[in-house]
Amino acid sequence: MPMLRWYRKLMPREEQFVDHFTAQAGHLVGAADALAALMAAPASERDARSQRVSAIEHEADTVTRQTIVALHRAFITPFDRSDIHALINSLDDAIDLMEEVAQEADLYHVDSFSPMMREFAEIIRRATALLAEVMPLLNQITRNAERITTLCDKVGQLESEADRLLRKALSELIAARPDAIEFLGRKEVYEKLEAVTDRCADVADIIEGIVLDQV
Repeated sequence: MPMLRWYRKLMPREEQFVDHFTAQAGHLVGAADALAALMAAPASERDARSQRVSAIEHEADTVTRQTIVALHRAFITPFDRSDIHALINSLDDAIDLMEEVAQEADLYHVDSFSPMMREFAEIIRRATALLAEVMPLLNQITRNAERITTLCDKVGQLESEADRLLRKALSELIAARPDAIEFLGRKEVYEKLEAVTDRCADVADIIEGIVLDQV
């Protein structure tokens, strides 16, 4: 492994991968903002807001495909190929889940978003902003290792906050005793929101692993 790291340092670096990650993190932030706007919008605007989330998801799919194609074509990569693949897919998964939140809300006719749903949306916005800050730092991992680790740790803390919020939200939902359809719909939305924070934490974990391999 040390020999492989030494070899990579001598070879021309394929920095476009970091550009792809940075672009995808921009879509991650855009999807989080669009999801928060959907939750805050009046009923008459929700279809348009939901379509915006879907449009961002389609843009993100394009970046994912471009990254995978570049990965197959590259002779040398800035870090392990499996990490590149896992990182771009985890970013894409987080965006997919945000689209699924909007779809589940529409499917179950969730006609109002609770304060805790909006709190989830704010946690997601904070987590995605941290990941967007991390991505350009991957161009110089050794120099930026401490900052990268600090930012990733903050993402992990937000994921733990979301876990606690999910337990509280489900407890209150059960206590409210809504009808079966409303219960299922709101439960799905809460769980999908929490899953977004899980995927953000997955992204942070992959990045921390990359840092450990490089430093």
